[in-house]
Amino acid sequence: MNDAVLVVGAGPTGLAAAHGVATIGRRVVLVEKEDVLGGAPILSGYAKLVPSGEWAKDAIGRMVKRVEDSKLIEIHRRTKVTQLDGDRGNFTATLSTGKTVQAGAVILGTGFTHFDAINKPEWGFGTYPDVVTTTQVEQMVGAGRIACPSDGRTPERVCILLCVGSRDRQIGREWCSKICCTVSTNLAMEIKELSPQTDVFIYYMDIRTFGLYEDKFYWKSQEEFKTKFVKARIAEVTIAPDGKRLLVKGEDTLVKRPIVIPFDLVVHAIGMDPNEENPEISKVFGVGLEKHGFLERGEHYTSTFSSTRPGVYVGGAALAPEDIDTCISHGLAMAMRAVGDLNALAPKAA
Repeated sequence: MNDAVLVVGAGPTGLAAAHGVATIGRRVVLVEKEDVLGGAPILSGYAKLVPSGEWAKDAIGRMVKRVEDSKLIEIHRRTKVTQLDGDRGNFTATLSTGKTVQAGAVILGTGFTHFDAINKPEWGFGTYPDVVTTTQVEQMVGAGRIACPSDGRTPERVCILLCVGSRDRQIGREWCSKICCTVSTNLAMEIKELSPQTDVFIYYMDIRTFGLYEDKFYWKSQEEFKTKFVKARIAEVTIAPDGKRLLVKGEDTLVKRPIVIPFDLVVHAIGMDPNEENPEISKVFGVGLEKHGFLERGEHYTSTFSSTRPGVYVGGAALAPEDIDTCISHGLAMAMRAVGDLNALAPKAA
């Protein structure tokens, strides 16, 4: 039996899993397809994380550093696993570099893909430069200035459209992405902090700032930062007659009447899609996919975070849309699960 653990993906889930296994004293092989570690928060330039309020580069940076500093963690950047042979306790993974590694267990922290707002064309993304995504606004916050991409002006009025790529059967996205409402209310406050004169509107079907996020984000953004919430069904986003502002057209579903409001900047609160590489991941690792395309979990109650293949564990946003704090918890839980199962396989001393 091999007591090393192969961790695939170095976002928050994989970083937490790798560190967790190493703190138990087991060797880890960490495989990441990108040049840098940190996953979406680093690669997409997230600003302040929800709910901690810490800058992503600092919080995730600490996680990266402790993994890079560990003598028990062997890191392979710009690398994928192309084949996984064997069974739990004795896996052999072939890497895209041609190298093979041995491991007793495999942890998949392969994450998600941001919804591509081009798939919602009637809402203006890809047509008008001042229609952007929450990820792009995160980058603006990180740079310290909110601006309209078309001409660099500071927007007088910003609109955030919720559920872009979530809860939308027409485009095959039936699921709620869980964190978009909270991220959007947080962004509304960050916009106001950088540009107090800017009015921010949030268009929503429902507000799902779940758990303890309700007062810290929803009520705070509304009461302290004067974010205006509009319950509406959006029809389209078009250009105004002046050729500069954008018109958000739809129906106010509370008063049942059409509304058309001009904005300088329209923001799509993009959802979380299954990792676009999940079909390949499913084939390489021999694990199942659930009906929406996320990785499928196995029996959960006595084998938490198991996949459909014994010895291969899956958690975080690879399973379903998740917030970063939950992903980190999943990573640590998978470390415990993987090492515990390896201990159970180990031959007992006479």
